[in-house]
Amino acid sequence: MDLLNMLLNQGGGQAVDQLANNFGLKQSQVAAALSNLVPALGQGLARNASTKEGLDGLLGALSGGQHQRYLEDPSILNQADSINDGNGILGHILGSKDVSRQVAQQASERTGIGADTLKKMLPMVATLAM
Repeated sequence: MDLLNMLLNQGGGQAVDQLANNFGLKQSQVAAALSNLVPALGQGLARNASTKEGLDGLLGALSGGQHQRYLEDPSILNQADSINDGNGILGHILGSKDVSRQVAQQASERTGIGADTLKKMLPMVATLAM
């Protein structure tokens, strides 16, 4: 199962439901957002994993970050600690806030969801992706 389908289906779609509730969106809108955000995160992960330093950092984050908790309990996605964790993940995966903004803008153009909403959603999606 690929990352996108895993996020869409985890726990019977609890993460999608939680994101929909957090942002006042329909589940179909969240699915569209994830369909546009997750590939960018996957590309960033692949880029990081292509170097020894990046791969070591990724493996360290995966083994010590306790990121599974976000999938197990999506209700914590909008907590300040979770968002800070997500922003840290984005920094490692995408490299800069400018790239994160570009990802959100491109997803906005494809989905019709506001870029500001997607910028706020992106750290939550990053925590789920980890």
